[in-house]
Amino acid sequence: MRLVEQWRRIAADLPAGWADARLGLTLPRSEQRERAASLLSPASPGRVGETLQFSVHRAGGGIGPDQCTKLLGKLDAERIRGTLTVLETVERELREEAPNKELAAAWASAVADLPPDWSDLYCELELDSSDHLDRAALLLAPINPARVPGRNAFRFRVAQSFGYGASPQMTARCLERVDAEGMSGLLTILRSLSDTHNVATQGPVWRVEGKAV
Repeated sequence: MRLVEQWRRIAADLPAGWADARLGLTLPRSEQRERAASLLSPASPGRVGETLQFSVHRAGGGIGPDQCTKLLGKLDAERIRGTLTVLETVERELREEAPNKELAAAWASAVADLPPDWSDLYCELELDSSDHLDRAALLLAPINPARVPGRNAFRFRVAQSFGYGASPQMTARCLERVDAEGMSGLLTILRSLSDTHNVATQGPVWRVEGKAV
């Protein structure tokens, strides 16, 4: 079975709330193992015997599910054959902590927990229903939301004082609009930076799944 198809079957069987999946790719042929390690370099694979180990991250940090599919597709294109297995999965726990919390209140709480000198955030809003995607995109337009492929989610940046991203106040106002229309979901701060200083730029750049955000 092709590696892409193995990954798709694995992804379909992962828990609904999975955040990280550690995979093992066993390759009996040493020459294919060397080439596979090179093609999988964006995932920073480690080697244990005949197996290459790497992680897929659903919410940023390293490679995501789509990039995993693309990387394994490169191995398939070179007729590299192996067995892909799940070594470990990590599930998100944030929804259990505050399942019914309104989004504006969740935002205020999340910001309150940040250090006072925070400067830049990369955030995600995952909606509970795909029916709300189009309307939410309109309500969130001032914070420049980007759709997350294959999920009912948007990602956006927030800047406290200057640089690229919406202001905290505008973010709060947009989330209040979403709350007002009865939409629910999970708000997560994926990445944060403190005390950044722009030097002839619009601000820091994060690399997520091979793309600048």
